[in-house]
Amino acid sequence: PEAATNPGPVSILKPVRGLDPGFYEAIRGHAQQHYAPGFELLFGVTDPQDPALVEIERLQREFPHLRIEWFPVTRQAPNGKVAALVELAKQARYPLWLVNDSDIAVSPGYLEEVTAPLSQPEIGVVTCLYRAGSQGAAGRWEALGIAVDFAAGVLVAPLAGIKEFGLGATLVFRAVDLAAIGGFEALENYLADDYQLARHITQLLGKRVELSRTVVETTLGEDSWRGIIKHQIRWARTIRVSRGDGYWGLPVTHAGVWMTMALLSGQFGVALTIATVRWASAYATGVLVLESRVARSGWWLAPVWDCFAFGIWVAGAMFNTVEWRGQRLELRPDGTMKPR
Repeated sequence: PEAATNPGPVSILKPVRGLDPGFYEAIRGHAQQHYAPGFELLFGVTDPQDPALVEIERLQREFPHLRIEWFPVTRQAPNGKVAALVELAKQARYPLWLVNDSDIAVSPGYLEEVTAPLSQPEIGVVTCLYRAGSQGAAGRWEALGIAVDFAAGVLVAPLAGIKEFGLGATLVFRAVDLAAIGGFEALENYLADDYQLARHITQLLGKRVELSRTVVETTLGEDSWRGIIKHQIRWARTIRVSRGDGYWGLPVTHAGVWMTMALLSGQFGVALTIATVRWASAYATGVLVLESRVARSGWWLAPVWDCFAFGIWVAGAMFNTVEWRGQRLELRPDGTMKPR
């Protein structure tokens, strides 16, 4: 029935900070959606001189029949992205809300596909995997890790009993459910707001997360080795304070480390077995599921990535500070943060 695939009109909420690579193509893809119940596209902009405003106004001219608006964000909070969402929530007209990063590129049927699961009342959040691309070597290396490591972890998370995951590439949920957990205001002090939104809805409301079959795309703007290492360490420390004890078990998944140890100890058969399983996992996730161009050419480097990821894990286990959006922040054990 129509109601099962189109549960209602959607407000797309997009905090914006700067001009990401491929920004216009990404937001244009959202405006081109053919979604019968209707949708609106709302942007939150902190800096009135933000270069993204020119592209947003260009989109308004190209799609005058759509409600496409931007709003100045004056609210202050440790998590500036969530502060923007608090402001955008006041402007949203529809019962379903979709939040994704400003550089996410989507397919023509995206809205219909990601909203359909919400026709089931027991589903509280829909999220998506994503594939990344980059023009430089450092960015492509990080994109490879997303394809052969991060995505694989998301796919097996439900099997390990992890039910509250949510990815910033796409979060779709009901406005009433968000209100029931305290609104976006309840997330303003967290760094991992995407994870916390899913966690709050699943734990407080007893609903579950649905991983959509839709895969979206992003272009990584950071193209220096120093930059991606800092990004990965920030990510690792965020996971540590968000997932608690689960962080300490992550090295079990770093198959390349165990393969190297087997080689150094002369256990060549064991090393080959580990490598074969790891290559199969990387190929299945990166090439077959994500259809990542980076993974298509580099899936065989997955054991090398694992060794890199283990080094990041060690760095992530130490200290409680991260750099994010030009701020130095201190992470607390409960996943909240404060400026340092």
